[in-house]
Amino acid sequence: MRQDHALNNGAAGASETAPNGEPPTFTAAGVARRSAVAEEQEFLDLATARRDRRADHLRAELSADTQDTVERARRRLLRQQYEELGRARDGLVFGRLDGVDGTVRHIGRVGLRDDHEEREPLLLDWRAPAARPFYTATAVDPQGQARRRHIRTTGSTVVGVDDEPLDGSTNAELVGEGALLAALDQRRTGRMSTAIATLQREQDDIIRAEATGPLIVQGGPGTGKTVVALHRVAYLLFAHPAMADQAVLVLGPSPRFLRYIAQVLPALGETAVVAATCDTLLPGIRVGRDESRLLAEIKGRALWQPALENYVTSLLPRPRALKLRWEGESYVIPAATVAQALASAVQGRPYHRARTAFAAHLHHILAEAVVAQREALMNEMEEGFEDILARVDRAMQHEPQVSRRSTGSDVDGLLSEEEVESLRSRIAGNAALARFVEAWWPTLDAGTLLRGLLTDGTLLARFAPQLSPAEITAVSAEPAPWASSDIPLLDALADLLGEGEAPRPPGGSVADHARRQRDWVYGHVVVDEAQELSEMQWHMVLRRCPGRSVTAVGDIDQAAAAHRHTSWAEAVQAVLGDRWTAAELTICYRTPREVMELTEPVLREAGSQNAPPRAVRSCGIAPWMRTVPPAELADAAAGAVRQLQQRWHGGTVGVVAPADRLAELRAVLSDVPVLTATQAKGLEWDATLLVDPQGITTEPRGWNGLYVALTRCTQELGQLVLS
Repeated sequence: MRQDHALNNGAAGASETAPNGEPPTFTAAGVARRSAVAEEQEFLDLATARRDRRADHLRAELSADTQDTVERARRRLLRQQYEELGRARDGLVFGRLDGVDGTVRHIGRVGLRDDHEEREPLLLDWRAPAARPFYTATAVDPQGQARRRHIRTTGSTVVGVDDEPLDGSTNAELVGEGALLAALDQRRTGRMSTAIATLQREQDDIIRAEATGPLIVQGGPGTGKTVVALHRVAYLLFAHPAMADQAVLVLGPSPRFLRYIAQVLPALGETAVVAATCDTLLPGIRVGRDESRLLAEIKGRALWQPALENYVTSLLPRPRALKLRWEGESYVIPAATVAQALASAVQGRPYHRARTAFAAHLHHILAEAVVAQREALMNEMEEGFEDILARVDRAMQHEPQVSRRSTGSDVDGLLSEEEVESLRSRIAGNAALARFVEAWWPTLDAGTLLRGLLTDGTLLARFAPQLSPAEITAVSAEPAPWASSDIPLLDALADLLGEGEAPRPPGGSVADHARRQRDWVYGHVVVDEAQELSEMQWHMVLRRCPGRSVTAVGDIDQAAAAHRHTSWAEAVQAVLGDRWTAAELTICYRTPREVMELTEPVLREAGSQNAPPRAVRSCGIAPWMRTVPPAELADAAAGAVRQLQQRWHGGTVGVVAPADRLAELRAVLSDVPVLTATQAKGLEWDATLLVDPQGITTEPRGWNGLYVALTRCTQELGQLVLS
């Protein structure tokens, strides 16, 4: 069985320092001789002192200035290590593995070596391969371990340990059950915290999975989808350091959600991360209006990608003979030559890059034409001069005293290589020629093009023939400000045009540069609440990671978006095809068993074929329900919230209600979040007040929304039902 050691169950043990001053060796035998808490306090003090010495050393190295490029690159890594050590002050040590061979390894937020570099690490980074048994070893598969210990700390003090034998003497279902349940029972603060000390095996398997292609993780409420996704980022950046040079993109469903998770990755020591929503991915573009679900569904379809590709292709100039002037002379470039240059320039390039390539071809062609014309002119001159010389020669036959000299063979009229190169350079820099190319192949703007397409029924019918006449009418009636579903279309057009390619300015972090550039290619992309993405938004994701190193987490049964996908295969088929890997989280840690028992009939009403995740904890509080008249709803909600706040003092309370109830509830509830089911996705509170659940079911995707609303609490659920 699990052994719990409280702070007061043993006095501090004596320090075991070797005669030569080396750090003490912690062995399994030593555990039996000393208090568990005291022993772990001794180790924490040792690790803290080593962390501080290392930080002091790094700070001294970083204090000196340098202009050497190689040294500056090395110091960037040192600064990253220094900042990581600073963030590791809380929870520096949280675990320990005792091997069957007597070895002891401590697990922590960062890796630390002792003063003797050739020895075993003093503290293993939780992401290191040697630390993995801490998350995956079981009594059935102990992986060479005799015991796992979770170490609970507050600041620099060890407050308790939880021991878990791995010798088959216990059948604990959860890894570090005591530490996990203690963490789950803590009051919520409105901000997500790290979970490196309490990750479970099925979570760790996903965190450490290969990043060679799209990984889609299905997980019901409370299964730790977001925790897994964020800790996977930290693991990948640790396992693949080069990924930090490209940064990682984390896409969330809303700014509120991004604020909720904002401190997790920095707390894990990762800063090469850009957090955004699909609506904020285009620099300088913001959503200016809401739109109907019908339009959102229409404009989210994958058909727009080929439609926009064909639209931009239609805007390319058509081959024709081009008449150019250079230094007062006219030159005609044949249509066949122009067609060949066009075909060579396009070759999969975006519109504006293809124009740049064509201009380079044109400069070369014009230079050749100029050289050829000059050579032809010189040849004509030489032929005429030779006729004159022939007449002179005939005359000279009668004047033998005249010296005979011929210069025709001394001048061939050819330009030297240097002269030809100079000609090409002057042609490339000629403003008049640049204006000609711009007029024939004009610069285009993605926003202007999209507005032109969406408001022109004829163009829509031509390039998106899959749309019905009614759908074309609905789309072409759209007003000017951008809606959320316009952003992926704008992104697609910007990509097809080649907009947003800017040189990387000096200074700033990788994340800063990536955030400013639409066309940045990331090392990895994480998508949370991925079931909400439209097919066109999936295209946005792949544009930012062509290598398809993507982790998407979500619950298909919590989908609130306009599309009607009921499986992941349906959701991603149009963009990913069959080239993705599925994974699943099956255990609910957050939502108590008493609440999860309410969800199965709701899922059936939603048309789901999935079983709800299995809850592993009980809060001992039965969900309650009160019936109130509509006229008394606001007052009843205010009273219920006050009671919940009193019961969960120091924690959080959230209110979920239908959209048409928000205004009246917010008028009397100014100190708690009052959200729709969609807005509440991904969030959690100690207690949830669900107002008018029947009203939620009447909204689009209503039963899915009710499933979301029911599963936001970690402790108590109350419902106000209208009479």
